[in-house]
Amino acid sequence: MSAGDDRRFMALALSLGRRGLGRVWPNPAVGCIIVKDGRIIGRGWTADGGRPHAEPQALSEAGKAARGATAYVTLEPCAHHGKTPPCAEALVAAGIARVVIAAGDPDPRVAGRGVVILKSAGIEVETGVLQAEADIDHAGFFSRITKGRPFVTLKIASSLDGRIATATGESRWITGPQARRAVHALRARHDAVMIGGGTARADDPMLDIRDLGLSKQPVRVVISRRLDLPVEGRLAQTANAQPLWLCHGPEAEARRAEWKALGAECLPCEVTGGQISPASALAALAEKGLTRVFCEGGGALAASLLREGLVDELIVHSAGLAIGAEGTPALGAMGIDRLGNAPRFDLAEVKQLGADVQSVWRPKA
Repeated sequence: MSAGDDRRFMALALSLGRRGLGRVWPNPAVGCIIVKDGRIIGRGWTADGGRPHAEPQALSEAGKAARGATAYVTLEPCAHHGKTPPCAEALVAAGIARVVIAAGDPDPRVAGRGVVILKSAGIEVETGVLQAEADIDHAGFFSRITKGRPFVTLKIASSLDGRIATATGESRWITGPQARRAVHALRARHDAVMIGGGTARADDPMLDIRDLGLSKQPVRVVISRRLDLPVEGRLAQTANAQPLWLCHGPEAEARRAEWKALGAECLPCEVTGGQISPASALAALAEKGLTRVFCEGGGALAASLLREGLVDELIVHSAGLAIGAEGTPALGAMGIDRLGNAPRFDLAEVKQLGADVQSVWRPKA
């Protein structure tokens, strides 16, 4: 295979792996294709819930023809025995002659051991093909393993002057239908949707995915120090149908039983400065297996995440209207007195969504 062929087939494997984003936690969303004589004979991606892995699915489709073929895998094949045997050993047993890997796996149970298994069996191994793209796709899994927290995407939908509601609290709808549909697609690519308690009380949201033909729904996370949320609200009333996790402080102990009876899961977190510590909340979510979290506000939660450097991607939907200073700002107080202390982001992408504009920003290196 030429370098161009390797890149082309790896790009396909990456596209397959992305089908698992938001659906396979705590595992990574891996894609794999098996190629022989320039023809694809097997393909697979991590199944919902994380099992089976991509490699055994692709090998099963390829069957006996896998002997002597090349496998393209977006992440180093696993090397540890868990609920299933190691994927590296499955590749060896199938008689694969060459394995092309996009990114290494930082999980201490793997971390190069998968490559060692393959090479020890006489298999030719090539690494780093489209690694930059793979690093983006696996950023959530990497973050959970190396930082102990999920990858965080913060979404803000605001007017041109950075307001998310009028002085009376009216906020539906600042952005148009195409931007709102894009939000549902973004929710689908994350394991969980997260909001603050104030947003839960003010908006009574469902935080589900609608109109995309998808059955799997994200975990809904609410950050509420006192658990003073309406038990008659839509989140509470659907807690048995769609996962609802509540991050709370020690003063909420009296309400835990009530919320557990409704079907919610309660996660105790640390409180700093009168608020739930966002770092503590994210660590609790990572401990539960989440790799990618989509935060939709409100302003206080968004500000706390930005202030502590916990935002990995910022997505802004700007609508063509102005609300004025009396409106609710998109961000709460951040205590910044010098521009040098303000978190800065690099613009990664801009596109039009109907009458609105979506901009994607990533933290400055």
